[in-house]
Amino acid sequence: MDAATITLPPTIELKIDLTQEQFFQLCQDNRDYRFERTASGELIIMPPTGSETGNRNIDLSYQLQGWSRHNNLGLAFDSSSGFTLPNGAERSPDASWVRRERWDALTPEEQSRFAPLCPDFVVELRSRTDSLEKLRTKMQEYINNGTKLGWLIDRKNQRVEIYRPNQDAEIIPNPASLSGEDVLPGFLLDLASIM
Repeated sequence: MDAATITLPPTIELKIDLTQEQFFQLCQDNRDYRFERTASGELIIMPPTGSETGNRNIDLSYQLQGWSRHNNLGLAFDSSSGFTLPNGAERSPDASWVRRERWDALTPEEQSRFAPLCPDFVVELRSRTDSLEKLRTKMQEYINNGTKLGWLIDRKNQRVEIYRPNQDAEIIPNPASLSGEDVLPGFLLDLASIM
């Protein structure tokens, strides 16, 4: 059978019933797209990022990975890593980090698939086509599922929204850097090449 090519809008959301195994296989068979699934089962299909966003995202991941390797407190993940949150949603933050003891508590099978946990730390980097409201909802979902610290980097409006449990989002206009606080002790993200 020949492969078919389809053209998709920048982001498309479909309601489709897939088992976790079927969703995982869909992601493996279509690596040119990023897929997420909401807790209610909506499938979200996202094309690869533009080159500029991809460059900024790799700088973000590079800084997080460098800090993580240095202190060995946990593991850093890039935007292609999927997680199955406690509410059943399957999400792929632009960058994330999980404490070592939580990661080590997973079986090898769980580690090789979409890890069944919510990262301790997440970052979403808003691209030109991303809906701010949808990203805010996603950030709150992370917090509601166990994330301890989340950053929504909004380049379009030159600000960062910081999410923490049991608090309203803190908005910081045009910061030069961000502190990992007590979740990522000693981590300082330089935003010069990201904002």
